[in-house]
Amino acid sequence: MDRRDADRYKVLTRRAVLIGSAQIGLIGVLVGRLYDLEVVQASKYKLLARDNSISLRFIVPIRGRIFDRFGAELATNRRNYRVLLVPEQTNDVEATLDKLGDMLPIDTEQRRNIERLIEERDAFIPVTVASHLTWKQFASINVRIPSLPGVQLGVGLTRHYPMGTELAHILGYVGAPTQKNVQNNPLLELPGFQVGKSGIEKQYDLALRGKAGYRRVEVNAMGREVRELERNNGTPGSNINLTIDVRLQSFLSQRLAAHRVAAGVVLDAATCDVLAMASVPSYDPNDFVLGITNAEWHRLNDDHRHPLNDLAITGQFPPGSTFKPVVAMAGLECGAIQPDTKFFCPGYYKLGDAVFHCWKLGGHGLIGLQGAIEQSCDVFFYNVAHRTGIMNIAHMARRFGLGSPTGIDLPGEAPGLIPTPSWKEKALGRPWEPGETLIAGIGQGYVLTTPLQLAVMTARLSNGGYGVTPRMVRNPAVMAANDMPQSLARPTHTPLGFNRAHVELILSAMKLVTSNPYGTAYDQRITEPQFAMAGKTGTAQARHLKIRTIGLGRYKLVPWIERDHGLFICFAPEDTPRYAAAFVIEHGGESSRAAAIAHDVMLQAQLLAPLARPAASGLYGVAQETS
Repeated sequence: MDRRDADRYKVLTRRAVLIGSAQIGLIGVLVGRLYDLEVVQASKYKLLARDNSISLRFIVPIRGRIFDRFGAELATNRRNYRVLLVPEQTNDVEATLDKLGDMLPIDTEQRRNIERLIEERDAFIPVTVASHLTWKQFASINVRIPSLPGVQLGVGLTRHYPMGTELAHILGYVGAPTQKNVQNNPLLELPGFQVGKSGIEKQYDLALRGKAGYRRVEVNAMGREVRELERNNGTPGSNINLTIDVRLQSFLSQRLAAHRVAAGVVLDAATCDVLAMASVPSYDPNDFVLGITNAEWHRLNDDHRHPLNDLAITGQFPPGSTFKPVVAMAGLECGAIQPDTKFFCPGYYKLGDAVFHCWKLGGHGLIGLQGAIEQSCDVFFYNVAHRTGIMNIAHMARRFGLGSPTGIDLPGEAPGLIPTPSWKEKALGRPWEPGETLIAGIGQGYVLTTPLQLAVMTARLSNGGYGVTPRMVRNPAVMAANDMPQSLARPTHTPLGFNRAHVELILSAMKLVTSNPYGTAYDQRITEPQFAMAGKTGTAQARHLKIRTIGLGRYKLVPWIERDHGLFICFAPEDTPRYAAAFVIEHGGESSRAAAIAHDVMLQAQLLAPLARPAASGLYGVAQETS
């Protein structure tokens, strides 16, 4: 080998060594990295691989059911097939929605709502695309799941109200949480989670909704569920038993339905438990659960009769002559009149230059307290109000539960109004006029009450003068968990401090209203002695318009919105009161129509005798099965 070849050999050898060393180094790095992946970080990547195949899915808790006092189901849960979309698991949200739109009836408004929810919520939160599907629709989507990344099928529960319109205002309805709700509790973003929007559903929402559970499932590469690994169903919501008797509730609702706008309340006179409470017109809460259309919403919301409002607790009316027992009690208790006091009624009352008329044009002549209540003499009560004064009348009215919310466990109760000079000065900037006391003495002017307040007033009077508070729910444990007052959880009988003789005098006068031929509700009396009711009629002016001045024939031509309101309060049986009630027909004209409703409802209440039957078991904190 010559020198030149030897030099070339040395160069090749060095290159081979360098290349070999580089290869060995590279292999070492690869081996090291492989060791790091396979050994050092094996548990980490094993966990990541497992996470890709395991999905954690939250379970909406079963909402508690609602029953009447005897266990009849009023709000239950039905199976609901729905389609969900997890935005982060789909490559193209718009394309996926387009495909779903070809298979399901998704209109433009629904599409916008879905897209809005996707923007507002985290990408891993499933969004409901469609719900309440038929089995055929559900199965059709199921076979196409592999071509719909991010789409999940769910079978949940949705609310159902078997009684429909008859209990809408009491029960209320549920719906999807608002963004404000979700900010306070992210779990409310779960598809199918519903919260109470009104009525009992809203008042006791926390107790009814329960606590969410979860499912840990294994899925394949296409996202289809392979098997369930773990399940925690969460905690179902509490069941609730109401105080109402659904049979009486149904009868009351149907009886009121004959009128354009009306409300009625029937109470247990001793405890003030609500046995029935209805308002017409009403609505079907199932429409809201299934998803009400814009057209239907506007129809309900724009209706001048306000079907969405519970007239029994939000309607504020002048009580008219149903307020006279309160004025009589005020006069007796403060000593302005005595049980044997009499006044002469010529058909009018003069105060200075002002003249205040009685409803009876020729007057009632010389008349005492019982006759004045029996025949509803206005002049007698002008005299009583003038002697008693507005402050004594206002104080007595508040003792009967008027002028402020009664405290019933329902949302949205109106306060009513019992006026005083200080109220008028503050609200209207004008001083109190003496004539306004007289007008308040017959339940007109600024005085406003709700049908529920009138029923509570009647209960407090007929039970001998005990300050009971109305309630809708019988479960003390549920009420306590919902921070309701102890007085509602376990009713107490707090004496209001009335003179018993005065109470008996007023009650005796109310018996004459229906039992004496001169009584203003004699034609609506209950003829069966054991069921006889006592009461008080009332006609409240919607405007300054009187039948006696325009004649009955012309009054029938008066537009409905300008007619007087008809009212009636009552209790039965008259000797041992068990049931107290109030009825209002808005723009119903004379009070006889309200008294006719009272006749039918109070007779039915006593025939059904809900207070004589044992209530359903499991009311006082004992859990009932939830399905």
